[in-house]
Amino acid sequence: MEVDRPDVVAEVTQVFAEYEKALVDGDVERMTELFWDSDSVVRFGIGDRQDGAAELRAWRAAQPPLPAGRTLHDTRVTAFGADHAVVTTLFTYPGVPGEGRQSQTWARFPGGWRIVHAHVSQVSAVEGGS
Repeated sequence: MEVDRPDVVAEVTQVFAEYEKALVDGDVERMTELFWDSDSVVRFGIGDRQDGAAELRAWRAAQPPLPAGRTLHDTRVTAFGADHAVVTTLFTYPGVPGEGRQSQTWARFPGGWRIVHAHVSQVSAVEGGS
């Protein structure tokens, strides 16, 4: 298996940027579209968990917008072959101590790249965040 094919890394980097823009803009339709439409999709949040696309859609539609000023850093895209990748990133908000951690597993489907699993956590500055 070829790891980090430049074309695959570029594709996933682009679709991850699209997801991040949708997240920051509060574009629920686009965020939802970028997740795998399956009962098997899983998202673990800071204080929540969604199992399956229907649960994820309902949860996402009920969420308030993100705080302003979200900044990403140390974003990494690792591709495994032509059809799978993992994206990890750290995020912060102005005036909020600590850092958030986000990981997504992406898979290529006939309709394009989709998130098949996501995990978001928050670490306070006391616990070892920035």
